[in-house]
Parts: sequence; C-alpha cells; structure tokens
Amino acid sequence: MIRPEFFIEKLKENGIDCFAGVPDSLLKNICAYITDHSDAQHNIITANEGAALGLAAGHYLATGKPACVYMQNSGEGNIINPLASLTDKEVYNIPILLLIGWRGRPGVHDEPQHVKQGKITTGLLDVMGINYDILSKDEDEAGRQIEKAALALHNNDVYALVIEKETFQEYKLQNVEVNDLTLSREEAIQTAASALGPKDIIVSTTGMISRELFEARTAWGQGHERDFLTVGSMGHASQIALGIALEKPDRNVWCFDGDGATIMHMGSLAIVASKKPANYIHVVFNNGAHDSVGGQPTVGLKIDLPAVAKAVGYAAAFSVSTKEELNSQLSMLNSQLKAGPVFLEIKVKKGNRKDLGRPTTTPIENKQALMQFLKD
Repeated sequence: MIRPEFFIEKLKENGIDCFAGVPDSLLKNICAYITDHSDAQHNIITANEGAALGLAAGHYLATGKPACVYMQNSGEGNIINPLASLTDKEVYNIPILLLIGWRGRPGVHDEPQHVKQGKITTGLLDVMGINYDILSKDEDEAGRQIEKAALALHNNDVYALVIEKETFQEYKLQNVEVNDLTLSREEAIQTAASALGPKDIIVSTTGMISRELFEARTAWGQGHERDFLTVGSMGHASQIALGIALEKPDRNVWCFDGDGATIMHMGSLAIVASKKPANYIHVVFNNGAHDSVGGQPTVGLKIDLPAVAKAVGYAAAFSVSTKEELNSQLSMLNSQLKAGPVFLEIKVKKGNRKDLGRPTTTPIENKQALMQFLKD
C-alpha cells in the first residue's frame, strides 16, 4: 500500500500542489491527508466534479501549473462535458491530473449502484482519449507512474490515475471541523419519517440517509414500499421527488436530502420552486460533511440554505436543530399540507452508527414496491 505522504510529496515534486474535487470512500485517506497538509486555497471541495475541472482549468490559466481533480468514478459523468468542451486538445488544451476511485471494479464485490459504473470506468476514459494508469500499490512503481503522468501533463494532456480499493495506507483526518449540534441524523430521520401520513412517500438521497431510513422501517416492522432509496445519482433525489409529486398531486412527497447532495446540483431548487408543487416537502439533513465518504467538509453549515430556498421561490422555508423544534415544525407542516413547496433544514451532528447496515432489498425490488404503492 502507498503512504499518503509519499503520494502527495511525489505530486508536489512534479509541480502539482493544487487539489479540487468531491471526496470518495476509496480516496478518503488521501483526501484526509490533503486536507491536513494543504491550505484552503489549494484544496477545494467543490459542489460537483465538473466544477472541480473548471476550477483546475482556472488554476492552470493563472499559474501555468496543472491541478489534481479527485473524485469517485460516479463523477465521470459530471466531467465529460468540460473534458470535451474545455480542456480537450481541440479546444483550450489544458492539462489536468484526474484521481479516480474505482468503485464497482469487475470482480470486486460492491453495492449495486456501482456495478455499471465500475464496468465502464476505464472505457469512458478511452472514449474521451484520456490516457491512464491503474495506480500500483507498490511505491516504487507508483512513483514511476506519477512521473509518466507528469510528462503527459507537461505535454498539455489530461491524465488519469485510477485508484483501486486499499491502495492507500490509512490516514485519519486531524483537522476535523466539529459542530456543537446534538441531534443525530438517524434520530432526525426517525422523527420525520414517523410523522408522515399513511399515503405519503419519501424519496431519500444517496448514502447514510437512505441506509438509516431503511433500518428505521425494519426496526418498526414496516415494509419499504413508501420509500424510494436513491442509492446512486447523488444530487438528483429532489428531481425524482418532483417528478412523482407532479404526477401524484394527491400524495405528499417528502424528499430526504443531504447538504452535500443539495449543494451538488443546487440549481434544482429553482426548478422545484418554479413548478410550485403544493404537495412537496424538501427536508435537508445538514451536518456540514460528506459523511458517507470519510467526513470531508461541505459548506452546508456556512451558508443559509433556507434563505436560498426562499429566494428561488419555495413557499416557505424553516431551519431546526433540536428534536423539540423538529416535532413542532412537523406538527405545523402536517396541519398545513398542500401549501408547498416547503423547505425544512434539520441541522444535525456528524457521524453514524458503526453497525449501520445497508438495504437488503435490491433497487429493482424497491422500484417495483414503490410503483405498486403509488398505483394502489
């Protein structure tokens, strides 16, 4: 395995000292090391991967030095447009190093949302004309691969290093941003879900939120037909919920979202508001962190999300941070339903249970159960 300090110092020796991207579980050790050893100007956790590519391009234009963009392979879709229309040799010819976590690699067991992406990870790079190496777990060989990448960057190429599971040695984040919030996300999810009506449905976002909602239903002895667990497609749960709400105006549709996912495609808030779905309640569990991939920070607790929602046209927007406030707000919402779209921010502390499980139903089973529930 590779020591994070070796990898980063090797990049810096080759003129790469600026990093941007979206954290990934396979890259959590390297992302944690970057966070602890780079200043805020040279490590920027962006809203999405395409934005990171744009930021890296700006860094190159200002300094003449390439930057490193890190991401899970699910983020390849977000970078295809800027790769083709910004950095490509036939457009602006801008060098960037891509660091891509290879979830769902064929032959390696992973969650269903990663299987397809794992199969096409290197194929997408081939189609885009981007040369790459699968980073070796041997430091001597990895060092040679970095030198090879640096030469490609010197020739104004985009180059990718694809990262397998357990490539980097463990490194724990030292500069941890701690909030003083006391309400756990899991308790907030249980409180909100238990307050819903019998015909209401939930569209829950990627990661811990869907996992905690699934376990709550199981603990209550309930089925999962009322919930759409968006196990992939980070940032798009709000639009899935909107699509359902517009076609099922007799059902209350609750979107259980996260701060990182909301920020990733924040423009979707404006589209929800513009359609004025009276049966839509957008709940954002905000802990200021990408909790599912190592706890790297977001700007969620540094911005006023309810003010953003109000500014783009939500009918009402609220923020709570205690269970008492949440219960009071839920009671008010249930008495005034059909007055949406409504935005409810729930500020929660970081972290989750270590024994938190994953959904035991398949995505297709989840889809079929929800569609039958909506039909009934």
